[in-house]
Amino acid sequence: MRRYLLTAALLTTLAAPAIADGLTPRSYGTAARVSGPFSIWTGCYLGGHAGGIWDSSDGWVVRTPGGAFLGQSLGAHDLDGWVGGAQVGCDYQFSNSRFVIGIQADYGWTDAKGSHASAREIGVAYHSDLQSLATVTGRFGHAWDRFLGYVKAGGAWSSVDYSASTILVGTAYTSSDTRSGWTAGIGGEYAVSSNLSVFVEYNDFDFGTMDVRFAPRIAGLPAGFLDIEESASVLRAGVNLRFGK
Repeated sequence: MRRYLLTAALLTTLAAPAIADGLTPRSYGTAARVSGPFSIWTGCYLGGHAGGIWDSSDGWVVRTPGGAFLGQSLGAHDLDGWVGGAQVGCDYQFSNSRFVIGIQADYGWTDAKGSHASAREIGVAYHSDLQSLATVTGRFGHAWDRFLGYVKAGGAWSSVDYSASTILVGTAYTSSDTRSGWTAGIGGEYAVSSNLSVFVEYNDFDFGTMDVRFAPRIAGLPAGFLDIEESASVLRAGVNLRFGK
């Protein structure tokens, strides 16, 4: 809830200059003022972003054939950390309209980590290390002069390292997986000039449940299988360099 409130506060801060300006459409630079909304958002962009990530790693249900605790959960944990990366995309503002559509691809690196002690085994712990996030999304927005409010949704991918450790031998099992899912979010972008904009947005991610294979690090141990459910939330801000108008 605090992340939603923070997002709303940041969006209000971005929109304030446009509201104070009376939401009056105007051109930038030396272009003459025109009647109706001015299409400042049409064009492509590239930029960077940074923010925080909160992830939930749930389930951890044993699926190893013939293994102990088959079908039972070994616990769950949360991950949190920073995320930072780059994005590229294109927007189109409809003629004589305030509506904007666009498409965007982004990639971010993260250091989100978490772990929990096994709910059913003594001296065993399970760990997650989220390495990266990538998305390809469409977005739909409404422009008030320099401010663009929008919603977005599309496909998402994450790279996660999992491991299991024991008190006696340390890391006993590892796994590195790429997960696919979906993302949806809300955001606001403010055009500082015709070629530079800043934004803030909140996104939810759902990667569903995946059967993860754990490879043994110690000779003689069999492979292990666990169903792990992943979801995440990201609050981020960034800057875009716009061109092609």
